[in-house]
Formats: sequence, structure tokens, C-alpha cells
Amino acid sequence: MTIDQPLLRRSAPASSQRRSEAEQPLVIIVDDDASVREALSELILSAGFQPVCFASTRELLDADVLDSPGCLILDVRMPGASGLDLQHHLAQRGNPKPIIFLTGHGDIPMTVQAMKAGAVDFLTKPVRDQTLLDAIAAGVERDIKQRARSRVVKEHLSKLALLTPRERQVLRQVAGGRLNKQIAFDLGISEITVKLHRGNVMRKMQLSSVGELVRVWETLPADVRDRVEA
Repeated sequence: MTIDQPLLRRSAPASSQRRSEAEQPLVIIVDDDASVREALSELILSAGFQPVCFASTRELLDADVLDSPGCLILDVRMPGASGLDLQHHLAQRGNPKPIIFLTGHGDIPMTVQAMKAGAVDFLTKPVRDQTLLDAIAAGVERDIKQRARSRVVKEHLSKLALLTPRERQVLRQVAGGRLNKQIAFDLGISEITVKLHRGNVMRKMQLSSVGELVRVWETLPADVRDRVEA
């Protein structure tokens, strides 16, 4: 595997040096042109981010960096799998890593395909430094928000697992706007029993209002909501 490790050891701004490497977002560059990798690394270091470079998508996939915070800068045409192939691969794996395409071989169909698939931007070489840095900042910010949402969803899922099957039924009904008496009729139980289950749901999910419950329900992945007992 060829990773441009010497580029990572060059001096970074003082503000970046004060942050631990684990906290720094990684800007992962995948381009088969060594001169492009070097120029991009210099620019990225100057902006306080940490660059990691690969000459092909295969090298990237063989490394253990894709789960790190940050974003990707991909060339479109490279030996082996293309940048668009990698974007598709990551989507299939459920990895929403923000991607910036930077290529000298772009066209309108490629741009449309990449943007529809969720790319942060599709830029053509040569590109203004500030334009690329703005795209990187947007990509890193998107990743921060995605990771925050993911943490919240995981927390909600862990609390959902504490509910009994009946409590999950009541949760679904309450989130759907059903009244206690309607839930009691639908489930064939008493209204008092509905209130008991509803109280247990609120306690176990650590919620204080129906509004919070509805917001939590909406954050759950669609496939999870579909599996909750109807």
C-alpha cells in the first residue's frame, strides 16, 4: 500500500498542532497523480485539517480510515475502480462519508450522477484554493452533523430495546396521534392499562412530553419504525 506519509509530517498551523490527531478531521485524498496529492495535502494542512493520501480506491479500501471523522476528495477516473464506483460502494455499505469530486475529466452526466448520490460538490481542475477549502469545510460540517445524528439514534434505539412488545405498540400509537381511548379500543385493553404502558414508555425513554416522544419516533430509521409492533 502506498500512502503519502511524508506529507502528514509537515508543519501544520499552531491551532491544528494544539488539537490531538484523533480530534482532527481527516481529509482523505484519492488521486493517482502524485503531484496533485502533494499539492492538495499542502493546502489542506494550511487550513488546519489532516490529509491522508491514496493513489487508488483499492488502497483506500485496504486501509482503516473510512470510519474516521472528515471527508473524501476523489478523482473520477483512476486505475481500477473509479471515484463514482467508490461512492456507490460506500452507499451500499451504509457509510455516508461526505465526498468532494475533483477531476479534470468531468462532464454533466457525471456531475448529475455524483450530486444525486449525495456528493458535497463536483469540482473540475484547476480549482481555486478557496473554492476547494469551502467544499472541504462543508464536507467536514456535514460529517459532524451526521455523526451527531447517528449518536442520537443509537441512544434512542438502546432505550427502545428496553420496552416490552406491548409498550412498543403503545409507543407507535401515541406517536401516530391516537388518544388513550382509541389505543385501548385498537389493542383490546383498558384505558387505565394504556395509561400505565404509556407512563412506562415515557419513563424508559426518558421523555417528558408527547412532543418529545413524537420527535424521537421520527428520528428512528424507517425500517425500525416498520418493525415496531402495529
